Amino acid sequence: MAVLHVTKDEFETEVLQAKKPVLVDFFADWCGPCQMVAPLVEQLAAETESVGVVKVNIDEEPELAQQYKVTSIPTFMLFKNGEAVKTEIGALPKAELQKLIAE
Repeated sequence: MAVLHVTKDEFETEVLQAKKPVLVDFFADWCGPCQMVAPLVEQLAAETESVGVVKVNIDEEPELAQQYKVTSIPTFMLFKNGEAVKTEIGALPKAELQKLIAE
């Protein structure tokens, strides 16, 4: 599946009400580490059917960043049943991203 860019209006449906776990990548266009991991996030989304992958641009959606206390980017949060269950901060190698979404 492709990575979906979501707004605060779509977050409820695409993340909180999702039937399967969802990995959320909080990022910004100007963030170097975010740009470094973007291809890895795309690969993960393409390889993984059991977990949804979405991106939230914190400059365009500051309310979401504030709501989930995102103070550094990239921040990755795994949501299950509408709850954030795991959080990792920083540019992670692909193996760490895979570990984050592993059951």
